[in-house]
Amino acid sequence: MAFLDFLSGKIKCPNCGTGGARKSGEGYRCPNPRCQWFDASLAPGSETRQIMTPGGMTVEFTSGRTISISYRNFKGEVKTFNAEAESAVRKKNHWSFKVQPKGVRIVLSRDRIQNLREVEDALPQQVAPGQAWPTPHERQVLGYHKKYKSTSPLYEKIRAKYPNW
Repeated sequence: MAFLDFLSGKIKCPNCGTGGARKSGEGYRCPNPRCQWFDASLAPGSETRQIMTPGGMTVEFTSGRTISISYRNFKGEVKTFNAEAESAVRKKNHWSFKVQPKGVRIVLSRDRIQNLREVEDALPQQVAPGQAWPTPHERQVLGYHKKYKSTSPLYEKIRAKYPNW
C-alpha cells in the first residue's frame, strides 16, 4: 500500500489482491471481473474515469469508440494501444490519438503502424470518398475559424463543401 492511498480510496482488494479496489461503506468494489466484489465502473474499458493530473487536479476522462493500434517502435518492439477514434488528428505523416486508460495524447508515425489500413478505415473521414481535398487556402480558412470559433461568409461556403472538416 502506497503512502496516502487510504485518502484516494484505492487499495488492494482483500478478496483477490487486485490493485485499484475501493472501499465503499461496509464492502469493497474491485476492478477484477472474476472477483465477487466486481464493479464495472472500475474495470478497464469503462466509459468514464477520474484521473489525477501531475498538478494534483482530478479530471474525468470519458472514452468513446476505441480502436486497437498495433505499432512497432524505434526499438523494434510491437506495442498495442487502445485509442479513441474521435480524437484522431493527422499531421503530415503522423497520427495523434488520445489513448486509454489515462487519456494522454500520443503521436504515432504512419510508417510504423502495423494495421494502418484498419486504423484509417475506422477513423472519421474528413472528405467524402471521391471528393477532392480542400486547397491550402480553404484549409487555412477552415483552420482559422475552427480555432477561433468564428465565422464568415467564405468560411460558411467552404464548410458547406466539407461538412466533416
